[in-house]
Amino acid sequence: MNQHSTVHRYRRVGGRAARLTLAATATAAMVLGMAGMGAASAAADTVIDTVPVGIAPLGVAVTPDGAFAYVANGGAGTVSVIDTGTNMVVGPPIPVGAVPQGVAITPDGTRAYIVNNVAGTVSVIDTGTNTVIGTVPVGIAPRGVAITPDGAFAYVANGGAGTVSVIDTGTNMVVDTIPVGNDPIGVAVTPDGSHAYVARGLAGTVSVIDTGTNLVVGPPIMVGAAPFGVAITPDGSRVYVTNFGDGSVSVIETGTNTVVGLPIMVGALPQGVAITPDGSRVYVTNQSDGTVSVIDTGTNTVVETVAVGASPVGVAITPDGSRAYVTNSGGNTVSVIAIEKCTGSLCLDFGSGTGSGSGWGSFFS
Repeated sequence: MNQHSTVHRYRRVGGRAARLTLAATATAAMVLGMAGMGAASAAADTVIDTVPVGIAPLGVAVTPDGAFAYVANGGAGTVSVIDTGTNMVVGPPIPVGAVPQGVAITPDGTRAYIVNNVAGTVSVIDTGTNTVIGTVPVGIAPRGVAITPDGAFAYVANGGAGTVSVIDTGTNMVVDTIPVGNDPIGVAVTPDGSHAYVARGLAGTVSVIDTGTNLVVGPPIMVGAAPFGVAITPDGSRVYVTNFGDGSVSVIETGTNTVVGLPIMVGALPQGVAITPDGSRVYVTNQSDGTVSVIDTGTNTVVETVAVGASPVGVAITPDGSRAYVTNSGGNTVSVIAIEKCTGSLCLDFGSGTGSGSGWGSFFS
């Protein structure tokens, strides 16, 4: 694993020169002395590892304890498991269904739900044994999946059926099927579990489901061209939607279910989207560009672009906000990005150490 320099540097943050005072230097030295916290660095977010996985990796999610990342290999019909402490694949690939895409992990970390697009099923993996313990038939061409915060239900967007299947995770049976309109792709559930937001690609809209009634509420929300991925801020106030067709991200205010501000222009063919645990940054994969755009949620502007591998699709961020895991479908790899954190004018790279990360994340949410 590549290591970052521990040398202190001056850098410009927000247009002001960062001059470390004696107090700041002492603080930095104290932080640098903490095991696994990384080093003060002038570098921005940096790819620190590239992990070979299966053919055409698509979705990715990290266990709540941060120990492992689960990667759906769309071209291989398998799931690879990455040890985030070493950033190496552990164990053999786990066979699932045909063309696995979306990935979500239960809040207790015991189960991983893998959406098999061509098979029209969801594979349930026991993360303790890394074996498939169930296969759940859903709708035609399922894509995205999201699990409620209490772990009770999984919501699966069936792109070819125009529906969302609701799986009871206790029985691993479909208990409801919700008509949402054509081409549902990405799905995310609000932190309080009250609503699910579903991106509908061909419709150019987002539908909102009341999870209490499993009914669509309100009119579809118009966003950009071919919306794809969906992510919700930790406070539940905003939804970020990648628009695959026009290279933008739309922001929805959940209080009014209206789009706020202008579209945020990112790279070409944006797909996956994930938000840091503190809600300050949004990470968007740009499939055609081989990059990840980083959006500052305070200004809703792109503040950084990180080069990754070929045709990035999925992205997951660790719960401590130290790393992002990006699937490169064209390179059969996962890029590991060390996320820089800034407090005032002092920027520390918390992701460059050798200690294990921790995280959550999924393909479309």
